[in-house]
Amino acid sequence: MRVTVISPERAVFDGQAEAVTAPAFDGEIGILPNHAPLMTVLGTGTLHIRTAGGDKQFRVQGGFLQVVSNSVRILAEQIHGDADA
Repeated sequence: MRVTVISPERAVFDGQAEAVTAPAFDGEIGILPNHAPLMTVLGTGTLHIRTAGGDKQFRVQGGFLQVVSNSVRILAEQIHGDADA
């Protein structure tokens, strides 16, 4: 599935992934390929993206997560992690 992660400042990740775990406002949510359409508000916590090349982790705070047509879009208000290293 295609995963795109963006913050207000920049695109942080855009690529294929095998799984995504994200902190929704009411608990952690797991997304696998062919997940049903979904829209949720993000809380604060760790966003995990499992790719064929290894895991990526980002600390996110606020924003939205959308799943549609085997694509996951994450717009985080604040994000820190792999891209900042």
